[in-house]
Amino acid sequence: MFVHGIGGLRDAMAERERWLAALVRGTADLPSVETRFVDYSSEFTVSEAQGYAEAEADLLPELVDELVAELSEEAALSTSRVLADARMQLSGVAEQGPGQVVRTLANVLTTVLALPGLREAGQWASGRALLGHLAQVARYLQRDGLDIRIRTRLYEALADGPSVVVAHSLGSVVAFEALHENAGIVPLLVTLGSPLAMSAVVWHRLAPRPPNTPACVARWLNYWDRDDVVVARPRLERRVLPNERGVTAETTRVDSTGVWTHTATKYLAQPLVANAIAAALR
Repeated sequence: MFVHGIGGLRDAMAERERWLAALVRGTADLPSVETRFVDYSSEFTVSEAQGYAEAEADLLPELVDELVAELSEEAALSTSRVLADARMQLSGVAEQGPGQVVRTLANVLTTVLALPGLREAGQWASGRALLGHLAQVARYLQRDGLDIRIRTRLYEALADGPSVVVAHSLGSVVAFEALHENAGIVPLLVTLGSPLAMSAVVWHRLAPRPPNTPACVARWLNYWDRDDVVVARPRLERRVLPNERGVTAETTRVDSTGVWTHTATKYLAQPLVANAIAAALR
């Protein structure tokens, strides 16, 4: 079962085929199994994608600030000036009105996207485009019913028997929470480009508390790319407790080439990722 992340409206059938094609590029041993694609993209309407509610404006500065702060922790000298500029732009956000906050955050993210690695990744044309996608994380975490509707999509897609779950980006947050309510068996949970461990915004708002591996998960593999801007804190095992069977995330770095590093297909085409999924399906 595939669970998508941040982004625009999806064509579930087409996306499913793209994700499967990426797996085939990564492994020659993919068995033929029933595959489902959980599509909740319609829950984020066009009007929501273009604007920011007042409640979201409270979370978005925290989200962007944490992203910049965590990138700063690992910054090389060559990138420290760029991030210092981003932090300076953030310093006055608390006193700004909602409209100005959005403009400032978009400018901050445009600055961040100029970092080496992120600049070459080229997934977002501007900071405003990235901000619109990050806002989806904030909307999900507002707990105003949207999160329940999204998790319901996943509940409805779960098979009666064992399911291998592959979740990307925001989808990893959705899957993590939904699987805590799953009575079935998940032999393997794979998370790709996951923001689960972002302390201030995501980790502190996860349910249940304290965050722990869902009981149904027998193994959890977590993959991250250094040039994936959404993954500021990649090592989930440091932030998420094991379940009763002692299962916790096993985090591995992968290195993608070219553009669009924060896409599920980039991760799935990695032989390390694809072979692990294929082995669990056999």
